[in-house]
Amino acid sequence: MKAILLSAGYGTRLMPYTKNTPKCLMKINNKPLLEFWIEKLLKIGFTSILINLHYKKEKVLKFISKSKYKKFLEASVEDKLLGTAQTLITNYDFYKSSDVMLIHSDNYCIDSLKKFISSHRKRPKKCLMTMMTFKTDEPKNCGILKISKNGVVIKIYEKKKKVYGNIANGAIYILSKKFLKLIKNKSCRDFSTEVLPKFVGRIFTYHTTHPLIDIGTKKNYKLAKKIKV
Repeated sequence: MKAILLSAGYGTRLMPYTKNTPKCLMKINNKPLLEFWIEKLLKIGFTSILINLHYKKEKVLKFISKSKYKKFLEASVEDKLLGTAQTLITNYDFYKSSDVMLIHSDNYCIDSLKKFISSHRKRPKKCLMTMMTFKTDEPKNCGILKISKNGVVIKIYEKKKKVYGNIANGAIYILSKKFLKLIKNKSCRDFSTEVLPKFVGRIFTYHTTHPLIDIGTKKNYKLAKKIKV
């Protein structure tokens, strides 16, 4: 299995913190979030990790070049932001013979991912991917899910004003080879709004009870920094 760490965004909601530092290099417990993810993935056996770049790309490239883990890393520079779905499609040659873990690297996730991978391997045959879910206190800012008794997504409410529950999409996925082949020639930008809705009924879920925080706002960034690992 290979991994893609989505790390190209501007981090506008974190300004002025991200004026000079890309969001993926923001530090938690004195460690850049990108390094946190790299170490987590290597610890459970990943040996091939792709990082897409755009905003402050020079700083991320410098980080990669100086990393003690650089032999496991590959950079994909985007001259203009492709969007989460198009990044996945554009880099098909990177993972074409493998399942892929797709991760928004601005998520601070304490889960070890071992049970997540195990759940994916035991998913129902009809399911082409596995999505990590979590319980949110801010349902209006998340993709809220309706899930069947056997753990399959049957409805997605993407950032609706009306509250449909508190079980949310954690924006961490494991995508099967079959799924990746199905979308490789598609033309779309956003994974959550343009891809996921087309696979409702074929998305398995793994629910984490560990903290999972999108650090994309000042409030959440400060909250993540308070978590003791």
